[in-house]
Amino acid sequence: MKKRPNIVIINPDQMRADSMFHLGNPAAVTPNLDELAKEGVSFAHAFCQNPVCTPSRCSFMSGWYPHVAGHRTMNHMMHEHEPVLLKRLKEHGYHVWMNQRNDLLPAQNPEYYKSYCDTYFTVGNDRKPDALPRESFRGEPGGKNFYSFYRGRLPEHKDLDQVWTEGAAEFIRDYEEERPFCIFLPLMLPHPTYQISEPYFSRIDRKKLPERILPPEGYRGKSRMQRELAVLQNMKDWSEEEYDELRAVYLGMCSKVDDLTGQIVCALKEKGIYDDTAVFFFSDHGDYTGDYGLVEKVQNCFEDCLTNVPFLVKLPAAMQKRHGVRQEMTELVDFYATAEAVAELPPEHTHFGKSLIPYMEQREEALRQAVFCEGGFRKGEEHCKETGGQAVPDPSGQYYPRQFLQASDEMYNGKATMCRTGDYKYIRRLYEEDEFYDLRLDPKETQNRIGCPEYASIIAEMKEKLLEFYQDTCDVVPFQKDTRMEKDFTRNICL
Repeated sequence: MKKRPNIVIINPDQMRADSMFHLGNPAAVTPNLDELAKEGVSFAHAFCQNPVCTPSRCSFMSGWYPHVAGHRTMNHMMHEHEPVLLKRLKEHGYHVWMNQRNDLLPAQNPEYYKSYCDTYFTVGNDRKPDALPRESFRGEPGGKNFYSFYRGRLPEHKDLDQVWTEGAAEFIRDYEEERPFCIFLPLMLPHPTYQISEPYFSRIDRKKLPERILPPEGYRGKSRMQRELAVLQNMKDWSEEEYDELRAVYLGMCSKVDDLTGQIVCALKEKGIYDDTAVFFFSDHGDYTGDYGLVEKVQNCFEDCLTNVPFLVKLPAAMQKRHGVRQEMTELVDFYATAEAVAELPPEHTHFGKSLIPYMEQREEALRQAVFCEGGFRKGEEHCKETGGQAVPDPSGQYYPRQFLQASDEMYNGKATMCRTGDYKYIRRLYEEDEFYDLRLDPKETQNRIGCPEYASIIAEMKEKLLEFYQDTCDVVPFQKDTRMEKDFTRNICL
């Protein structure tokens, strides 16, 4: 019987789509990803389903949108009874390798990983990252750098991502089993703190950086969360030169992700199995990186810098007919559907992804006409607030601005949902004014046109798309049916 393809999943954390050279950033240095885009496909308009880590990971590993089963916060993960791609691959004959980077499975059980992988790569005495000096880089509380996440240049060192990548590459080179393997390699980079060592720090030409996106005056038309977050992050006195340094360091972090990806591709080629392996590269969500005067991310905001993510797919050579950068719209739930099809897994649960294989094989020409992303919580959902495990957020923590706003009785983090087409973006907000952007005229999303009468019919169409989306995906029915009556009870009635 023909062996099913190996699967490699490389999953950086908080990487924007426009952090790659082949998607138009002249300052980016990503030669390995640029080459992977030529050998496979890089989807320029791929979107996550939630702009923070855990909900997004639960979504792309199950094919469910975050609202389907309550995976809407950083602390509501996938449980044993719920569908997770890694577990399904293991149950259907794959050797699954994963590292300690989580944000997907509940870790209150110390052996939580056993149902999901065969090899759980841990950091021990024989392989561990180098410790970094503990110097203070944030300045004094109240200063303009205290909540900026910016650190800058690090001394040369081996970090966790390098240790994990070396472990995955070693596994590939040493693998001799007959069954196919799946490697899930989630990385820490380029998640803030914004910090990187040489050669990556100096690799980015600051003069080539694209123009930073500035917020509208007074954040007019934007969400209350953004407006108040800008006040608390207190970066109003940053110069453009300082913002350029932060953005260059972030791109340096992305360049290191590129190098780590190259190490995995090199191992596959040295083993002689690259052409027989499906490689997926995508991030869980993006990062503000100074755009709109903000850093890091927000759970209920949906600018493209947060929601448009890298998504590169290189299928086995026999299946790969399309190549290069493509403009069709995709969602990360489509990763689940595509991986399920590559592995020839039988359907065992309802999901909402669309397999990309027919498109990659040139049997289909169109993909999605609209994509969706959602976040935030309802009034009264105290258990959804992300306050770092404490009733009152700690002002000394880097995440304090966002945590403080979530802990407030004001609904700064109210539920919201994005519907985006190629030309327009509509954001429905539960507790404040909606947003609507004409992306043809305003690709930077700074002019909220929700009240403009000339867009009334288009906004109505976007609302209809959102209604259809929620009606179509509001729940799932298990494939396993229950028995309504005991057999003996039925027999007694017949007597």
